[in-house]
Amino acid sequence: MSRIGRKHIDVPAGVSVAFENGVVTVKGKLGELKQDIKCKDINVVIGAGVVNVERANDEKQTRAYHGLYRQLIANMVAGVQTAFTKTVIVSGVGYKCAVTGNKLVMNIGYSKPVEYTIPEGITITCPDPLQIVVSGINKEYVGQVAAQIKAKRPVEPYHGYGMHYSTEVVLRKEAKTAGKK
Repeated sequence: MSRIGRKHIDVPAGVSVAFENGVVTVKGKLGELKQDIKCKDINVVIGAGVVNVERANDEKQTRAYHGLYRQLIANMVAGVQTAFTKTVIVSGVGYKCAVTGNKLVMNIGYSKPVEYTIPEGITITCPDPLQIVVSGINKEYVGQVAAQIKAKRPVEPYHGYGMHYSTEVVLRKEAKTAGKK
């Protein structure tokens, strides 16, 4: 049995989970999330403060879905209780970013500022001009938006200019040196 799939999900107070017609709905203080369970062999059993994901057989694809859906539901329960955040660091001479209205405006070394429209359900803040914090209740969507922002200026390996996650290690290359003999 899958190590991840067999773990139960603790549902904290203030969060409700429902499973009807193949759709799991999780409601909490920050909002509501829905996940469609596409595998017919996966069943979600909701108890008192606990959610279990069960599978009907041991086929390879069903086993893969077992762990996947369990983790997706666990992320939903965690997301409606506390928002997920991802931090993007901007580094470079003259680089800066700011939120104006529903747009993120980034001066990242191009001839014109790069604008990114903030999607619904996502909150973007700039605590300082070289830091972008993306937050929301859907972990997958937060990661996708952060990746789209980060892709606007990949990290350059010699000086480290560009955008990277706060948890990411930027590998720097050594510059060529010409020495006298």
